[in-house]
Amino acid sequence: MAQAHPKPGLRPFLPDDVPMLAAIFAASIQELTGDDYSEAQQEAWMEAAETAEFGKRLAADLTLIATLEGSPVGFASLRGADHIRMLYVHPAVGRQGIATMLVDALEKLAGGRGAAALTVDASDTAQNFFAKRGYTAQQRNSVTMNDEWLANTTMKKTLGAAQ
Repeated sequence: MAQAHPKPGLRPFLPDDVPMLAAIFAASIQELTGDDYSEAQQEAWMEAAETAEFGKRLAADLTLIATLEGSPVGFASLRGADHIRMLYVHPAVGRQGIATMLVDALEKLAGGRGAAALTVDASDTAQNFFAKRGYTAQQRNSVTMNDEWLANTTMKKTLGAAQ
């Protein structure tokens, strides 16, 4: 009997993943952030995936890939022991638990690396997702990307012994 919804999996980042992750990154920004960011801001943000630096950032961090039936559908990266640097899910699989699975894994890994707390610079679009997971706003930030200003919020969650 076939499953109605295939079970997502997790695997480590591989260098060959960069083009697919760049496509997920761009699709996520383009389709999910329009209520919070202007078209010019979205374009500037998406351009980050068009550089070699994008792949270097993924490789430098502990990056996990979420898969459905073996194909990447999302990714998240942990910088050092205590900072979520990226979390992107393809819009086609939004609200199916992919982001939750990725962040659950990063929280466990951060705890395993000895982190007492985890931080993230959450986009305005992602802020509610993180707030529901127990992250609290610490400060508002303005960052410039390709001559456009984008706002985000540094959020923090204290990791408990049950992680």
